Amino acid sequence: MNVLLVEDEDLAVRKIRKLLLEIDPSLNIAGVTASIEETVAYLSDTETNETPDLIFMDIELADGQSFEIFDQVEVKSTVIFTTSYDEYALQAFKVNSIDYLLKPIQKEDLERSLKKFRDLAARRTPAESGSATTINLNKLLRELQIQQPKEHRRRFLVRQGQRLLSIEVSEIAFFYTEERFSFFKTWQNQKFLVDYTLDELAEALDPDQFFRVNRGLIITHNAIEQIQPYFGNRLALTLRPAFEKEALVSREKVADFKVFMGK
Repeated sequence: MNVLLVEDEDLAVRKIRKLLLEIDPSLNIAGVTASIEETVAYLSDTETNETPDLIFMDIELADGQSFEIFDQVEVKSTVIFTTSYDEYALQAFKVNSIDYLLKPIQKEDLERSLKKFRDLAARRTPAESGSATTINLNKLLRELQIQQPKEHRRRFLVRQGQRLLSIEVSEIAFFYTEERFSFFKTWQNQKFLVDYTLDELAEALDPDQFFRVNRGLIITHNAIEQIQPYFGNRLALTLRPAFEKEALVSREKVADFKVFMGK
């Protein structure tokens, strides 16, 4: 089996080469490239270089992120990504990846990845031979969610006059929109502009701590002083610190809101 290593750190190249050959001495390390440009050139030169069966590809290369390689050349090989940054996992699975290894790479993880590759290769039909492995993206995403619990936002960097402040999420009572801008209020009733939409905030915040009650307001349960029925099968909230607008739980959110408040 021919393997291409795409990695710009010499130490990492030596380590993965050593581990691969310890696991399977019959593997052929067909080449090593250290940049997007080198990799595109290697994969494009099919007369000189045989298409590798498997590529171990670092995501962060000296000249950019290796995802750019897929925009410049058709990658027919199966890819296993390696990186120190797990934030790229979802994007990695959208290309020809069958696995995702966090550095420092452990031998048992590498063995598992090679086994997964061989199992997939064994199930290919002759018509699929030589083409990139087809992946069930939804299955991989489910596996990823199990293996890597989602990291939630812990703090925000905001401006106060000429200063920049780092505000812990635990200091924030609620987020809201006002004239197309997003703000949050702290428990001390300080108001700060934040450079995210409420959609982005809803994704980044811990759902056990924050709940989006309507399109324009995300609250933490400790900010709620009072809950009252409101017409249209909605709920009206009294918040602390004081909120200048109506704080209403939209009708479609009421059932989930009650679950949130009962946790």
